[in-house]
Amino acid sequence: MHLDREHCVRAVQSKDARFDGWFFTAVLTTRIYCRPSCPVVPPKPQNMTFYPSAAACQQAGFRACKRCRPDTSPGSPEWNQRADLVARAMRLIADGVVDREGVPGLAARLGYSPRQVERQLLAELGAGPLALARAQRAQTARLLIETTPLPMAEIAFAAGFSSIRTFNDTVREVFALSPSELRARRPRSARHAPGALTLRLPFRAPLNPDNLFGHLAATAVPGVEEWRDGAYRRTLRLPYGHGIAALAPQPDHIACRLTLSDLRDLPVAISRCRRMLDLDADPVAVDGRLRMDPFLAPLVDKAPGRRVPRTVDEAEFAVRAVLGQQVSTAAARTHAARLVTAHGTPVDDPEGGLTHLFPSPEALADVPPDSLAMPRSRRTTFTTLVGRLADGTIQLGVESDWAEARAKLLALPGFGPWTVDVIAMRALGDPDAFLPTDLGIRRAAQELGLPGTPAALTARAAAWRPWRAYAVQYLWATDSHPINFLPV
Repeated sequence: MHLDREHCVRAVQSKDARFDGWFFTAVLTTRIYCRPSCPVVPPKPQNMTFYPSAAACQQAGFRACKRCRPDTSPGSPEWNQRADLVARAMRLIADGVVDREGVPGLAARLGYSPRQVERQLLAELGAGPLALARAQRAQTARLLIETTPLPMAEIAFAAGFSSIRTFNDTVREVFALSPSELRARRPRSARHAPGALTLRLPFRAPLNPDNLFGHLAATAVPGVEEWRDGAYRRTLRLPYGHGIAALAPQPDHIACRLTLSDLRDLPVAISRCRRMLDLDADPVAVDGRLRMDPFLAPLVDKAPGRRVPRTVDEAEFAVRAVLGQQVSTAAARTHAARLVTAHGTPVDDPEGGLTHLFPSPEALADVPPDSLAMPRSRRTTFTTLVGRLADGTIQLGVESDWAEARAKLLALPGFGPWTVDVIAMRALGDPDAFLPTDLGIRRAAQELGLPGTPAALTARAAAWRPWRAYAVQYLWATDSHPINFLPV
């Protein structure tokens, strides 16, 4: 961990919520583990020990605190700001790969042996992939127990357990309560709509929802996304079926309503929604670095906590980035909507106006080029991209190596630095992706007194690393940001 014992003790004694998810406090006398901001009286320092993951606490024999519920902490920002083996493995585990494909499947996606993956995860997190996946299953089970009226047998298999006995034993071990006792603790006033799950997605404060939800709503593809009744809604293509997510910003959480065709997709849906909204970011660290530049400091002070709006489907975003090259946002949405209507998978949405899943690369690979209403050069770019995505030559999932993905995208016809960097920023999740050639960035930079040429701006932005993607959000938030023009 990046924190030493002294820093951890101070964070616990001050109940600092900024460190929730960064590490967990295990109390030797009670055998309970907590988040740093637990509201109970802090234990004596000599009775504290610290672990980098909830799975490591559970593996060491500690139970989750019933007051602070450490299993519901925001995720560690480490896994979204790195592209090494451990970070990629953690993103895949959160996406449910271990439950679906086992440890060999996880290792195969990463290009390492199972033994290498196990060794590196144990060294950094104190727990292997099976223990980390087990901790996630326990959290999913608790969520289903407390938010649905489903029978326990259905919850067990929906959460990914192989048997009801394993489900019962794990819940008792992790929470020191049986599944029925957990259900009895939920508020009696809780109401459950058939087929829908309502939950709260935590984040580290501050969070400024303006650019986050504003950008998603402004670029929404009709039929796939919409803004309705104060919530951003969209369809989700998931491993076992499909779903619809409705996400609304609240002062201390994101209200999330999920409608899933298969409950086994719950942990994956939550993970992808969190990733799209960048909820595991550390805004204190990001804003602290950007404030060091006197030209950016006023923008950060005016609206701290900006996030990078990302995506729930990396391949979808890459296709939409190509559709948006050199056209207005409205035109890009029109192009995408035509593809959705013609080639997307229809879905039912009784609560709104969503009609389709965005077409998969395999479906788009069969689209006749002549049917695309775009210049010949961009048709070539489009067909080449979807072909590479469909045959697996280019992979843009959470396991992607950022440098390798960038190199493969740059080798495609019609892909310039802007397209590659915007995909790196919003699809791959690179927090240091930068767009020095973007017209809105250059105009904002000149207005602020920063260098206006791409080369000079890139040199100046070296001081903003590794958070240049967040600097882009602050610059785009100025009045100079022309959201209606997307370059190549």
